[in-house]
Amino acid sequence: MHIAHDDLLSDVLGLLTGEHDPIANAANTAAAIWQHLEGINWAGFYFRQGETLVLGPFQGKPACVRIPIGQGVCGTAAARGETVLVADVHAFPGHIACDAASNSEIVVPLVQGGVVIGVLDIDSPHLARFGAAEQALFEQVAAAYVASLAA
Repeated sequence: MHIAHDDLLSDVLGLLTGEHDPIANAANTAAAIWQHLEGINWAGFYFRQGETLVLGPFQGKPACVRIPIGQGVCGTAAARGETVLVADVHAFPGHIACDAASNSEIVVPLVQGGVVIGVLDIDSPHLARFGAAEQALFEQVAAAYVASLAA
């Protein structure tokens, strides 16, 4: 794994240790992703409220506040309960463009007790910015975030 990946995961684990507040942990996790990774223009969380994802802590430009489950990349990942990696968002049916500069995206569901409670969303202005290494990293970050919620 790339050294920035190791540093990011280590920092996230350190930030989450001993803290259980979901907003504080989401804010610090988004900030750590933003700080450690190059070639991204948005990193943050959406939390499930019924059949909608609602914007949570993030780094980047202002974003769409509500996304219906099943719509866009975020809603698709939430509906499927699995990571969705998109090399070119413009080719993704129903893509919701919160920032026109975004060209690729990865969304990891946050699963707690078998239920999708939200998603971790990272966007990039570069096509095909994310691959298998980033998917594995962000899935570990998402799992660490969910684990931090247990009091």
